[in-house]
Amino acid sequence: MKLQTGKFYWPTTYSDPPSYPPLTEDITCDVLIIGAGNSGAQCAHYLSETGLNIVVVDKRRVGEGSTLTNTALIQYLGDKMLFELVNSFGEETAILHTKLCEAAIDDIEKTANSLDIASDFIRRDSLYYTSYKEDADKLRKEFYYLNKHQFQADLLREKEIKQKYGFEKYMALYINNDGEINPFKFNHALIDKAVKNGVRVFENTRINGKKLTNDKCIFYTENGFSIQAKQVIFAAGYENLEFYKEKNSILLSSYAVVTNELEDSSFWHNRTLIWETARPYIYMRTTVDNRIIIGGLDDDTIYPQDRDSKIIHRKDKLIKECQKLFPELDIYPEYYLGAFYGGTHDGLPIIGEYDEFPNCYFLMAYGDNGLVYSMVLAKILRDVITKGSHPALSIYSNKRNIR
Repeated sequence: MKLQTGKFYWPTTYSDPPSYPPLTEDITCDVLIIGAGNSGAQCAHYLSETGLNIVVVDKRRVGEGSTLTNTALIQYLGDKMLFELVNSFGEETAILHTKLCEAAIDDIEKTANSLDIASDFIRRDSLYYTSYKEDADKLRKEFYYLNKHQFQADLLREKEIKQKYGFEKYMALYINNDGEINPFKFNHALIDKAVKNGVRVFENTRINGKKLTNDKCIFYTENGFSIQAKQVIFAAGYENLEFYKEKNSILLSSYAVVTNELEDSSFWHNRTLIWETARPYIYMRTTVDNRIIIGGLDDDTIYPQDRDSKIIHRKDKLIKECQKLFPELDIYPEYYLGAFYGGTHDGLPIIGEYDEFPNCYFLMAYGDNGLVYSMVLAKILRDVITKGSHPALSIYSNKRNIR
C-alpha cells in the first residue's frame, strides 16, 4: 500500500532518530506487535511495563508509515459528533467513549513528559465553528451533551468569535484542554523507552506468511525467519486491511500542507486548534517553530495515482482556505502531501478479533483522532492480554451493536 506522497515536514524536526536492526534469526516471544508506528509504539510502551517478552516488527523504519503524515491535533471530539454517537450507540456508551478519549489526552501528556526524547506536547484549546449558519443546531446539540457531562466547553456567538479571532462565523464551540504533539518524535520516544525496558524492535522486517493455531502463532518474514508468539497485535495502521478486510472500515484520501515559518502568530487567539462542521472539513494548527498545518479536502479515491495527481491543486486550495480566515497572512506551502486516511462507518475505532486469526488482535485507531484512539485501545489491549478483559472492550469490538 502506497500510504502517502509528498514533501514531509516531521522528519526535518528530528533528523537523526534511533535505528534498529532487521530480524536475522528465528525467535519466540509472548506478544508480537506488527507495526512500529504510533499504534504499535503505544502498545509496546504499555506492555513493556508488564514483564512480558515483547517483540515489535515493521517492514519500514520506525515511524515511516502514516506517522509521517499525521497532523497530530490531539482532541477528544471526533469527526462523528458526540450527539451522533449518542444516536448510534446510546448516551452511556457515547459519553464513556468521549471520557476515555479525554483521559487519553492526559495519558499522552503524562507519557510524553516522562520520555527521554522530547515530543513537543502542548495543551491547546480547540475552536469548532459552523461552516454554515444552518449548522448551528448541530453545535447546540453537541454543547448540550458536553455541558450535561461536565466537559470543559463553551458556546461562542458571532460577536465573541469576531473579537477573539477577527473572522466571522455564526457560532462555535470552544473546547478546553485539547493538545498538539510532534507525532514523529513521540513515536520514536515511545519505542526508545520500550527498548530500554527490554522490548526487541526489528525494522525492515516484512511479514509475508503465517501459521495460526489455538495455542501459538508463527509468522514468517520475507527473509526466511520465523517469530513464534502466544499473542499478536496487528498495529499496522491502514495496512491492517491487507491482512483482514474489516467491513466497518473506510479508506479515503486526505491532503495537508505545512507553511513557511511566520514572524508573528499573535493574531491567532491562544494558537487554538481550528476545525469546522462541514464534511469534509478543513482543520488547522500551529507548530512549535511557528508554522501552520492546514489539512482536509478529503475525497473517496483509493487509488494512489489519482490521489497524487491532485496534490498540487489541493495544496494551493488549502492555503486559500486558511487565507479566507486570515487574509493578511503571507504564507506558502513549504511542505505538502497526499495520504490515505481511514475511518469507520459508525464513527468509533475498532479492536478486531476474527475467527481466522486466533490469539490475534487488530488495533484499528481509524478516524481523525488516531493518536488519541491508539492510546485508548493500547491500554485496553494491555489489560486484555495481562488480565483477560477490560470493561470497555465491548465498545470497540468489531462485533459491537449499533442502534
